[in-house]
Amino acid sequence: MTMPLPPVDLVIEARWIVPVDPADLVLENHAVVVDHGRIIDLLPQNEVADRFAPRARKRLAQHVLIPGLINLHTHAAMSLLRGLADDLPLMQWLREHVWPAEARHVSAQFVHDGTLLACAEMLRGGITCFNDMYFFPRAAAEAALATGMRAAIGLITVDFPSNYAADADDYLDKGLAVRDQLLEEPLLSFCLAPHAPYTVGERSFARVLTLAEQIELPIHLHLHETAQEIDDSLQRFGVRPIERLGRLGLLSPALIAVHAVHLNGHEIELLAQHGCSVAHCPSSNLKLASGIAPITELSARGVNIGLGTDGAASNNRLDIFQEMRLAALLAKEQSGRADAINAHRVLRMATLGGARALGLDACIGSISRGKAADLCAVRLDDVALVPCYDPVSHLSYVLGREHVSEVWVAGRMRVENGQLVDNNEIGLIKRALLWQNKIRP
Repeated sequence: MTMPLPPVDLVIEARWIVPVDPADLVLENHAVVVDHGRIIDLLPQNEVADRFAPRARKRLAQHVLIPGLINLHTHAAMSLLRGLADDLPLMQWLREHVWPAEARHVSAQFVHDGTLLACAEMLRGGITCFNDMYFFPRAAAEAALATGMRAAIGLITVDFPSNYAADADDYLDKGLAVRDQLLEEPLLSFCLAPHAPYTVGERSFARVLTLAEQIELPIHLHLHETAQEIDDSLQRFGVRPIERLGRLGLLSPALIAVHAVHLNGHEIELLAQHGCSVAHCPSSNLKLASGIAPITELSARGVNIGLGTDGAASNNRLDIFQEMRLAALLAKEQSGRADAINAHRVLRMATLGGARALGLDACIGSISRGKAADLCAVRLDDVALVPCYDPVSHLSYVLGREHVSEVWVAGRMRVENGQLVDNNEIGLIKRALLWQNKIRP
């Protein structure tokens, strides 16, 4: 008597699958088997019928299937400030435009609406997880959950008051309360998010470090973004920011150093020795003329690197495909070596690198048995995309977010045929226009 095959929720068959781990592997005509939101197998398509009874099947005949992309650094709600004040240096942009606009308008509703808008943009671009840093983190978390997106919610800390909190202790206390309330949400994780060395003092950093060690959270921090930041640190503290953080005990595997543009050889070695991660944001760094991060040297020293968009106010896109292309091309130019950061390496940064930085690599970042089924399918049947000799090369140098066809988060389809499954785009556009009228009448 023949035993019945085990039922499973979904089988996804694709022309190519790039699991990311193991590295440099491309599988042809394979299938991913998904049940209860997790990947339970990865096998040749011709073996599926003998092993599983899927309740649903998705055939991706001319697609490449990859892990969901991870946006390792963004300020999601700032989508509502996209294009507000372009073509300015960072500190002038912040002090004269962004910070005043935030003081006038940022609220829980602003954060909720701006994050909803950002999630829609990111999901359509194949991003299944984002690492956020902004005010009113509960509002951001609720927006992410409403869209079914995975998010690492930053518990922001600065030493000056805002519409959200009065002082550093108030920021941390409110953030920790949000974490306690939402700790059981499977799509949410949390980071401590002291904004930057120039906005956070020693006492606040000391509390952040204590909390990070007690509750084992990553520390998400802007660091060495501009030359001015370093000059100001030398004047105020007598040392460069990384050395200051080292003296405070903040250099560790928990640290996600955002930007890390202006690094000398000793600082690269420090980040490597302490197991720190870097969130590389090439578009934002170029647009603000901050510089180009030395990711070839960082990678050579074994520093874990993920890719981030920064906020839509300083990019102005939440597009990890764009960041992959720029990261690879800039590394080649900066190092003078065409093989400095290859296509497989930059895809790994956009997926498993971000997962490792967030401490989520056991759950996401690769197409591996036991991990969450966070997946992105990209079409390759467009006239501008053929022929395709190497799908990973196409991912890094040819494809764009407009070619994303399907996206799953924890096994649930969130994008189908390039459109949001829970399509409320008209409502999102109306919300954005209402905010535009308030911010710039």
